[in-house]
Amino acid sequence: MSVVKDIPKHWEVKKLGDECKCVTGTTPPKNDAKNYGNDIPFVKPPQLFDKPIDDAHEKLSKKGSNLARILPINSILVTCIGNLGRTAINKIPVAFNQQINAIIPSVNLDGKFLFYQAQSPDFKNQLESLSAATTVAIVNKGKFETIKINFPLLPEQQAIVAKIEELLSDLDNGKQQLQTAQQQLKIYRQSLLKWAFEGKLTNKDVKNGELPKGWKWVKLGEICPNVEYGSATKSKKVGKVPVLRMGNIQKGRFDWNDLVFTDNDEEINKYLLKKNDVLFNRTNSAEWVGKTAIYKGERPAIFAGYLIRINRIEKLIDADYLTYYLNTHAAKQYGNTVRSFGVNQSNINGTKLKAYPIPLPPLKEQHHIVKELESKLTVCDKIEETISQSLQQAETLRQSILKKAFSGELVKNHVS
Repeated sequence: MSVVKDIPKHWEVKKLGDECKCVTGTTPPKNDAKNYGNDIPFVKPPQLFDKPIDDAHEKLSKKGSNLARILPINSILVTCIGNLGRTAINKIPVAFNQQINAIIPSVNLDGKFLFYQAQSPDFKNQLESLSAATTVAIVNKGKFETIKINFPLLPEQQAIVAKIEELLSDLDNGKQQLQTAQQQLKIYRQSLLKWAFEGKLTNKDVKNGELPKGWKWVKLGEICPNVEYGSATKSKKVGKVPVLRMGNIQKGRFDWNDLVFTDNDEEINKYLLKKNDVLFNRTNSAEWVGKTAIYKGERPAIFAGYLIRINRIEKLIDADYLTYYLNTHAAKQYGNTVRSFGVNQSNINGTKLKAYPIPLPPLKEQHHIVKELESKLTVCDKIEETISQSLQQAETLRQSILKKAFSGELVKNHVS
C-alpha cells in the first residue's frame, strides 16, 4: 500500500483520515414513502463516472434528508462496495448511500485536486489492496481512512488541477469522438443486417415492406424441422472435450476462452458438434436470450443445456445466413414477444424457436448475401479494433497524466 516515493521534498504525505473527514452514506427507510421526494439528490454508485455530479435520478424529501448524510459542495464520492473506485465530485449538496465513502476536504486541500487524485493509479491500487477478502469487494470507512495522499500547498494544487484539466479536456474530446464513432458503427452493423434480410443488399429495386421476387416468408421449423437441447451434465475444469456455453457466444461466433470440459464418452457421442452447426441461446437475461453462434469446426466440442442445436435442411438454408438472421434486431424483437419469464431469466424453448418467421431467398442468393455481409462486416471489425485500441491508449494516457500529476512531475515550476 505504498505511495509514490519520488515526490518533491516540500510535498506532504498523509492518511485521508488524518487530513480530511471521511463519511459513509446511509439510505433512509424505504418503507416510509415520505422520506422520498424532490428536495435532495440521492446518489448511488451507478451514477459515479469520474465526473462532477449535480443531480440524481432519485431524490429525498426534507424528512428523508434529515435521516441521510448530506455532503457539502466539492466533496469527493468513492464507491467502496462492489465496483471499487468509481468517483464523483458534487457541485451541489447531495445525499448518498452506504456503498459510497465520501471525503470532505480539509482547508489544506483543493476539492478538485483530491477528486483527480482519487482517480490516480496509486489511489486505486491502495483501495484495491484494502478490500476485504469476500465474494464482494468491500472497503469500510476505517480502512478507507488509511489511504495515503500526496499534496503540496494550495496554490500548487490549483496549478496542477489547471494543467490536468487542460490535458484531459483534449483527451476527453478525442475519446468522445471515438465513442460516437463506435456507436455509429454499431448502428451501421444492424443496418447492414436489416438491408440484407429485406433483400436490399443484393437487389436494387425493392419496395419497402415487400420481399424481392423469389423470396418468401417461412417459419423456421419448415426449413429446420429438428432442434436439440444440449448436455445437462455438470462440466469440469479439465477434460477431453470443451463444453460450449452461452458465455462463449460472441458476435455470431464462439469464443474459445473460459472453457469447461467433459470426459463423458456417452455425452460426447450424443452432443458432438459438426461443422456449421447453429446454436441458439434459449435461457438467460433478456439481453442474452436468442443470441446465436455458428460452430466452424475449430476443435472437437459439445454444447451445454442452455443452448439449442438447430438442425437444418441444408438444401434449403445456409448456416451462416441463418446465424446472421437470428442475430438481427428483427429476430430479437420477435423473440421478445414469445419469450417466457422466470426468476431473473427469460426463456425461448424449441417449439417457440421453430415458429420464428424468417425471409427465405433461393440458396444461391443466400450465399451471395452472406458473402456481401462478411465483406462489409470484416471492414467494420477492423475499424472497431482500431477504435478499441485508440480508446485503450487514451485511458493509458489519462492514467499516465494522473500518475505524473500526483508525483510532482506534471507541473515543474512549483508555485510557492
